[in-house]
Amino acid sequence: MSKNEFDVIIFGSGPAGLQAAIHAARRKVSVLVLGRLPKSSAYRAHIENFLCVEGATGADLLKQARIKAEESGAEFLEEDVTELGKKDGHFVVKVETNRTLTAKALIFATGISRNKLGLRGEKAFLGRGVSYCVDCDGGFYRGEPVAVIGNGSAAVTGALTLLFYASEVHLVCENLDVADYLVQKLKESAIEIHEGKKVVEIMGDESVKGLLLDDGTSIDVSGVFIELGAKGAMDLAGYLGVAPDNETMKYIAVNEKQETNVSGVYAAGDICGPPWQVAKAVGQGCIAGLEAAAYAKKM
Repeated sequence: MSKNEFDVIIFGSGPAGLQAAIHAARRKVSVLVLGRLPKSSAYRAHIENFLCVEGATGADLLKQARIKAEESGAEFLEEDVTELGKKDGHFVVKVETNRTLTAKALIFATGISRNKLGLRGEKAFLGRGVSYCVDCDGGFYRGEPVAVIGNGSAAVTGALTLLFYASEVHLVCENLDVADYLVQKLKESAIEIHEGKKVVEIMGDESVKGLLLDDGTSIDVSGVFIELGAKGAMDLAGYLGVAPDNETMKYIAVNEKQETNVSGVYAAGDICGPPWQVAKAVGQGCIAGLEAAAYAKKM
């Protein structure tokens, strides 16, 4: 098995992902965790109602869990996922440095996206020029000018995708935070970069007409894509045909074994729906890790 081939790849390094890593690795399968601890919502939390833990910080809890996962044999890669697919019976995962990884089983443990900016006009123009998903809505803006707001890999890859549809693409980012590979692709592209600036208002009448930046300048666009951080779990899961829950369509549907509708794909934690509790995330992570390891061993 090469350094790019794993039995189980876990998306997310919060409580669910780390617990899944511990249990999967202890079943003697190769495990890779993709994610950054500070990106977990638990990292900034104050832990009060978790068994045998009193007054701990989320950061301390996650750091200890990562050490335990590494001691169990799990590996970590602090990169975002940019593409996801399946080939020859294995899952293919591309990350922001353009490295391609393969896995026999996947676990989604990325939590839920809380990606609204609260800008003036953001809520008013939702569905009328404001979108949170380039992959979903990019095709509606063929031949029109668009803008992407965000600092991370989702924003950059989204902007690069929009070049295939839009007449012009703007990227507004306060502080670009992506791998050198994506920075180079961005510089080589026709994307107009507005770095070090913030959007203060999304303007329009019946639909979006432009953006107002904090330096007083404006950009004429018909579409605005708010892409914060990494690609959302539901976006990535959709590439594989993973089904959402029937009631809200916001979360990944799983059974009591944390299995999705796609063989070899599991989910745990907040991405499976409420309650938003560490205890629930850890319990589901345990099950997902054990089940994913068992599935990988059978392949």
